[in-house]
Amino acid sequence: MFSAHSLAREQLLLQTRRHFLRDCSTGLGALWLASQNIHAAQGILKKDPARPLLPAKPHFAPRAKRVIYLHMAGAPSQLELFDYKPELEKLHGKECPDSLLAGKQFAFIQGVPKMLGPQYAFQQHGQSGAWVSDRMPHLAKVADHLCFVKSMHTDQFNHGPAQLVMHTGSQNPGSASAGAWATYGLGSENQDLPGFIVLTSGGKNPDAGKSVWGSGFLPSVYQGVQCRSHGDPVLFLSNPDGVSASQRRHTLDALAEINQLTAKQVGDPETLTRIAQFELAFRMQTSATDAFDLSKESPETHALYGTQPGKEAFSNNCLLARRLAERGVRFIQLFDWGWDSHGASKSEALNEGFKAKCESVDQALAALITDLHQRGLLEDTLVVWSGEFGRTPMQENRGGTTMAFIGRDHNPGAFTLWMAGGGVKPGFSYGETDELGYQAVVDKVSPHDFHATLLHLLGFDHLRLTYPVAGINQRLSNVTKPGSEVIKGLLA
Repeated sequence: MFSAHSLAREQLLLQTRRHFLRDCSTGLGALWLASQNIHAAQGILKKDPARPLLPAKPHFAPRAKRVIYLHMAGAPSQLELFDYKPELEKLHGKECPDSLLAGKQFAFIQGVPKMLGPQYAFQQHGQSGAWVSDRMPHLAKVADHLCFVKSMHTDQFNHGPAQLVMHTGSQNPGSASAGAWATYGLGSENQDLPGFIVLTSGGKNPDAGKSVWGSGFLPSVYQGVQCRSHGDPVLFLSNPDGVSASQRRHTLDALAEINQLTAKQVGDPETLTRIAQFELAFRMQTSATDAFDLSKESPETHALYGTQPGKEAFSNNCLLARRLAERGVRFIQLFDWGWDSHGASKSEALNEGFKAKCESVDQALAALITDLHQRGLLEDTLVVWSGEFGRTPMQENRGGTTMAFIGRDHNPGAFTLWMAGGGVKPGFSYGETDELGYQAVVDKVSPHDFHATLLHLLGFDHLRLTYPVAGINQRLSNVTKPGSEVIKGLLA
């Protein structure tokens, strides 16, 4: 048994500097409360830690209720997919002019490379006349639903930092991802599933790791939950052999009592969040199993997506994304690894591995757009497709030599992103690159502009959706990069 003295000592040890500043009677506590009122005036959200995913109202009427973000990790070539450059075709095989090399930093190009024309044929499609290469024949059929942003650019030329910028607004780990911000702001329409779910394919996670779906400085409940398209949706979701549902319930009740006691003693809101997470996991044993059961889909739907039952496949993940969207999951993130087309090997060659990657996603991409549209979900679901940067108009010459396979180096100066549904203009192309597809030159869009636009579509003023960290009200559109703005030309 603890004596009264030892209990009091233990209580003091549990008091952190934060609690001292809040609770002491020297006036510092009042200053802390005043700072909270300032935060409230600036739009910082107050959440119930015991129910952190309850639906919340945004700043204004949203055009999109949810997001499906499809990231092709490794950066697909815009010059082989959506950004048709006939002038580049004329320069194919010629030495690269010095003007294109001076002052540029490359990942692998050395010396003087050769220019590389488009490797696949382009045609215009739909009433919009969108240029799409023959690598995406299925997607071309839904071109009139797509809103292309051809003037994306970034300041990062390596995969990890560039992926972090695209998903968190910062090249350094530790910031909150777009999915975490959306879930923090809006909560979730389904209290029996995570508000932010991540699905991967291609055999590996993105180069930046799980930070691209992390919560960073936001409460951990808002981070993405990585699920699987085969087996248990989440590892260890099923009860172990010999453990019944009622036994699991009794165990969670006991844990809740302990955590409630700890919450009263320590006052850390993360303790209450932990209780909420345990309860969500218990409810997921039924709800997630149902949501991830692709056997409930019709043969016609499986044929539409080209699913591969029992495998980790992008097609399976696209169908799961639709199932999760219709069940009220706020942010669904799909990562497909393997798009780094340097030409260093057959799997990285534009005329080999790249071709195979396109074949693995094309049908499912078109099916997702078609399926959402047919079910009336596309209107308030924002679908986003992107890489982390683009590829060069020059052929990669790693080590300054001619390589056996055809590839392109990293190019932060220009890449293409497209969106569909959720309040963006359908059948529309925004921005332009130069005649070689090397640099964005007209209506340039940064990742921070994209983030501001994404939050706007979800009903948020990106300057007001903030979170206090180290004396700064952090935001997705990045406080260290002033000038981020909503791209109103993309809005329907």
